[in-house]
Amino acid sequence: MSLVSPVHDTACAATSVRALIDTEQLRILFQPIAALDCSSIHGHEALVRGPVGGPLEFPDALFEAGRREGLSVELEVRCALLAMRDWAQARLPGKLFINISASALCMALSEQNWQRGLGLCERYGITPSDVVVELTEHERVSDIDSLRRGLVRLRRLGVGIALDDFGDGRSSLRLWSEIQPNLVKIDKYFTQHLPAHAEKLQTFRALLQLAETFGAQLVAEGIEQPEELRVLRDLGVSYGQGWLLGRPSDGGARELLPAARAVLASADIAVLPELRRAGGPGITAESLAQQAPALPQSTTHEQLYRFFNEQEGLQAVAVLDAQEQPVALVDRTQFMNRWAKPFFNDLYGRHACTLFANTSPLVVDAQTGLDALTRVLTSADQRYLREGFIITREGRYLGLGTGEQLVRSVTEARIEAARHANPLTFLPGNIPISQHIGRLLASGRSFVAAYADLNHFKPYNDLYGYWRGDEMIRLAARVMSSHCDSQRDFLGHVGGDDFVILFQSDDWESRCEQICTRFNELARGLFDAEALAAGGIMAEDRHGNLRFHPCTTLSLGVVCISPGQLYRAEDVASAAANAKRHAKHAQQGVYVMAAA
Repeated sequence: MSLVSPVHDTACAATSVRALIDTEQLRILFQPIAALDCSSIHGHEALVRGPVGGPLEFPDALFEAGRREGLSVELEVRCALLAMRDWAQARLPGKLFINISASALCMALSEQNWQRGLGLCERYGITPSDVVVELTEHERVSDIDSLRRGLVRLRRLGVGIALDDFGDGRSSLRLWSEIQPNLVKIDKYFTQHLPAHAEKLQTFRALLQLAETFGAQLVAEGIEQPEELRVLRDLGVSYGQGWLLGRPSDGGARELLPAARAVLASADIAVLPELRRAGGPGITAESLAQQAPALPQSTTHEQLYRFFNEQEGLQAVAVLDAQEQPVALVDRTQFMNRWAKPFFNDLYGRHACTLFANTSPLVVDAQTGLDALTRVLTSADQRYLREGFIITREGRYLGLGTGEQLVRSVTEARIEAARHANPLTFLPGNIPISQHIGRLLASGRSFVAAYADLNHFKPYNDLYGYWRGDEMIRLAARVMSSHCDSQRDFLGHVGGDDFVILFQSDDWESRCEQICTRFNELARGLFDAEALAAGGIMAEDRHGNLRFHPCTTLSLGVVCISPGQLYRAEDVASAAANAKRHAKHAQQGVYVMAAA
């Protein structure tokens, strides 16, 4: 059968896959895949299309029809052969990426098709090392051994192996481990809106670690926005694909689109989103579970007494039904106090231990996050802190949690979270600030570090109270945030009324002036009318002396950092803090000084 596709009138295009194959109406488009570190084209993915405007124009409809007609494998193999022909004729740069399922690949590797494929490669001048096979997972791989043997055969010729759409819900980490691909293409869900979702950022970081472990490189799919590309570049993702880089076309691409080239050539670094959950990722009730024994609900008070004597370190015990689901919780101290009363054993010794137990204990699932558990600390029923609570998995008993553990875990988590995000403003804290400065220094670009501090804030806080003081700090955070470019400028909250802004925006000076002017205007609205009329307040100074203090204003100490001028994050922070001290001393809104 000839592989030359004749031109057809789309008005009379075939509506079955069989007809499309027989009349050679399938079309191949090519979308570039970019190397993000050097802004070059690494290869092209071959994408099949049916007749323009027809019901089978796009892949989903085309392959669904192929499944209905029992032609899935034949359709895939046909598309692969067409891709090889058209790619060779177009002489496109980079490698050819061909999508194929495990079953179609095994068919293509049968001896007859294998020889045909090798013959076509020779005919079109394609070397096997020019080709990357993208293994799609539109079905479960049932015969992993046959697949692995086929992939070994391809690797011996130099063919690259890629795992397609990893993370789309059908992908398998086990398959990644089994086939050891050279490339793993990450589903577009994780790329879309990446700069605004810290969870997706963390996912990419985890995938990069996996890729290093398995000896693979990542390809991020679905890149459509410049800031998505910037974040992926800065994370160290090797390759990318998406409309921002290049759209599918029959002629492919010789270079990336201008918008993508501009991002990849820019010295600006991305402002990475921060996880701001107080509990931190991965902290759940399961981490608090003590592997404590439990008792059946048929247990008597006499048996319970003997149990507590044997388990001296146990402060409570869960009571379970026949399905191992909790029905009650017995507090050791309360039970022992009852047992010590006269005649308790005679009257209740053989009664079930649930008689005086707490039959409505707090029961939490193992996956309950620390944020939800924190509400226990402020609930009206404080028995939970004394007795503890029961932890289950899928309704069945897992272990016990204690109030002491909960208080300690919440305290530790909040202390750790405060290092990463300020609990008052939810802005990044000291650790992310230092990390971002480090990334700026490593990028080799110039940037501006601004240290913000409130003038006469302590007297305001002392006079009006901490609640209104917190409102003043939140106001400062809102004003600074509204005058920063969220994609280029990093705003962090050091603590108290101290903030740091790391500018990459060229118009940083006007932004600083606007921040000071706007804050000074809005801050007056937080003072009482009497104070506004007087221009300030009477309050004690730091030495305990009562004196007049003007209304609160904002000072910004600014230092411009040139490449190679400073080398450590702490040096940048010190230089900015020094500029801030000059700004406060000079009672000047914005004070700019050179780095030492």
